[in-house]
Amino acid sequence: GRQHCRISGQETNGKNSTASLNDFSDPVYKEIAITNGCINRMTRDELRSKLAEFKLETRGVKDVLKKRLKNYYKKQKLMQKEPINGESYYDYICVVDFEATCEEGNPPEFVHEIIEFPIVLLNTRTLEIEDTFQQYVKPEINPKLSDFCISLTGITQDIVDKADTFPQVLQNVVEWMRQRELGTKYTYSMLTDGSWDMSKFLNIQCRMSRLKYPSFAKKWINIRKSYGNFYKVPRNQTKLTIMLEKLGMSYDGRPHSGLDDSKNIAKIAIRMLKDGCELRVNERMHAGQLMTVSSSAPLEGAPAPQMPRYRN
Repeated sequence: GRQHCRISGQETNGKNSTASLNDFSDPVYKEIAITNGCINRMTRDELRSKLAEFKLETRGVKDVLKKRLKNYYKKQKLMQKEPINGESYYDYICVVDFEATCEEGNPPEFVHEIIEFPIVLLNTRTLEIEDTFQQYVKPEINPKLSDFCISLTGITQDIVDKADTFPQVLQNVVEWMRQRELGTKYTYSMLTDGSWDMSKFLNIQCRMSRLKYPSFAKKWINIRKSYGNFYKVPRNQTKLTIMLEKLGMSYDGRPHSGLDDSKNIAKIAIRMLKDGCELRVNERMHAGQLMTVSSSAPLEGAPAPQMPRYRN
C-alpha cells in the first residue's frame, strides 16, 4: 500500500534548530520535502479531505489542490521558526483591464484607443475588493466604433460620444488614486491580465494623447505569468476563463466589459494570495520597451500617482 502521510496543521515548537531559514540545510526543509512527496501521491479526494480539515478551499483541479496544501504546510512550518512579517507586502493591488477600439481581425495598421478605464482596488489584508473606478473614454483617431467593437465590449457609440477624452480620464484616475492615499499612506502595485494593457494599449494611447507614460504604471504584476509559475502550468492555460475554471470558479458578469474582467481577475488574485502566492511585480516598461522583472528584485510599491507631463 501507499506510504501513510501525517500532515498536521498544528503549530509545534520548532526552536530545536539553530540554522537560519535562508540555509536550506535546516531540518525543516527536509520535513517539508518529505511532506511534499506525500502530497504528490494523494488522490484528489484525499487532497480535498485534507484541505477541508484545515478549513481551506477545496475547489480546483488536482494540481491546484496539491499546490494549495503544500503551501499551507510550508507556511505553517516556517511560521513556527520565524513569524512572517505581514507588513512587508503591498497594502493594495490595483487591477486594470482596458477595453480599446478594435475591428474584426484587427488589421495590423489599426490604431487601438482606450475606450474604458477600470480599476478594481484589492485590499491584500482583508482579501476583498474595497472599491472600483470606471470611466469610458472618447476615442479621437477613430471616433466611430466598429459594429464588431460594440458587439464585443457592449460599449455603444452614445457612451463614448458623451465620455471625456483620455487626458481628462487619466487625470480623474490620478485623483481617485490620490484620494485613496495610494503611494503615500499605502503601498500598492498595478496588476493586469497579460502584458498588453500597459505595454501596448496605455503606451500607444499616451503617445496619441501626447502624454509621457505615467510613472505609476511603469511596473506591474502580469497575473498570467504569476499563475503559470505558481501552479506550474504552461502559458496556453493562463487565459482568464481557463484560470477561473482550473481554480473551480466561474466568470461573473459580461466578458469584455473592462470592469467585469477586472473583477474576475481580482477573484483569481485573491485565490492565489489565499493559496500562498506572493504576487510580485514581474514586468515593467523601460524606454518604451517591455522588460521582465526578476523575482529576486526587491519588493517595492508603485510611486504616488501624478499626472504625466505633455510631450514636446
